[in-house]
Amino acid sequence: MNIFSLARFGAVLAKEFIQMRRDRLTFGMMIGIPIVQLLLFGFAINTDPHNLPTLVEMADDGPVVRAVLTGMETSDYFDFQGIVYGPEEGDRALREGSANFVVVIPPDFERDVVRGLSPEVLVSADGSDPIAVGTAVGALSGIVETAIKQTLNGPLASYAGSPPPFSVVVHRQFNPESLSSVNTVPGLLAVILSMTMTLITAVAIVRETERGTMETLLATPVNALEVMLGKILPYVFVGYIQTGVFLIAAEILFDVPFLGSGWAFFAGFNIYIVVNLALGFLISTLVRTQMQAMQLSFFTILPTILLSGFMFPFAGMPGWAQAIGTAIPATHYLRIVRKVMLKGAEMADIAGDLRAIAVIGAVIVLISLLRYRQTLD
Repeated sequence: MNIFSLARFGAVLAKEFIQMRRDRLTFGMMIGIPIVQLLLFGFAINTDPHNLPTLVEMADDGPVVRAVLTGMETSDYFDFQGIVYGPEEGDRALREGSANFVVVIPPDFERDVVRGLSPEVLVSADGSDPIAVGTAVGALSGIVETAIKQTLNGPLASYAGSPPPFSVVVHRQFNPESLSSVNTVPGLLAVILSMTMTLITAVAIVRETERGTMETLLATPVNALEVMLGKILPYVFVGYIQTGVFLIAAEILFDVPFLGSGWAFFAGFNIYIVVNLALGFLISTLVRTQMQAMQLSFFTILPTILLSGFMFPFAGMPGWAQAIGTAIPATHYLRIVRKVMLKGAEMADIAGDLRAIAVIGAVIVLISLLRYRQTLD
């Protein structure tokens, strides 16, 4: 019978500490991931967003109108950023994502209030993200009640009775039933492609290095760009299959519409896939083993899920978190998918997000090529 030996136990324990010290990437992941999660969930994640960009279409101006708008802005849920001059301009702002709300004040609003005609204030909300606008919409009734008390007093106090002299009608565009699946399912495509494309590419390239076949490839006259393209393009077809299955399932199982331009979706999809494959190539130049490749790939997935607007409203994050999120390709592709599928966007509506993904991709490709050349040296 082999009796437990403190000496042998101490030797194994010392060996593991030495191995941990040598594998700095794994040790960094064990320490870094909990810290990143703590910071993100503690400071960046907010399910009650404030200061949502709001536009106003004013066909009338008076004390009641000013009281309503002031009350909305004082609540910190609404951040008025300008005036629109027609429903087309307001609809375009909601479709492009530059505004979450458009407040429409009808003509002769003040006169109709005094005459007891119960006019309506229309608030058009971007319902494609029900979490982002839900709390703000719920606060409207209290804002209206406060505005009535502040303005309809003195000689006008008789107009402030019940029912209220005017009402606020909320129109949730792009997702009138506020279904969470309509918002979550399109965004899930960005996360799935990011996870699979980055991980598959990184692991596949590192696997060749571990098996020694990369040395044979390096002995050939191929340059860094040729290796990169040759390694990542086959996985583009994998992304095509994933996306095709996803779109079919989204329509059949969840009734998620596809209202926009197929060409716009196709353009964003291809650029996004290439960027994630290039990111996987970059990761492969930073690690030595498949396990390290998987660890670093999962580390990049964490901010993709938390800071892109997929799980939590992007508008509710602090400025520094939004700055980091803007540098994440999934943030822009998620916007493209939701705009095209839910809002009927065309190519012009997603041009800004396409440019952002292209710039991020160019930076990743440049760094990848530089890192690959260093491995050649």
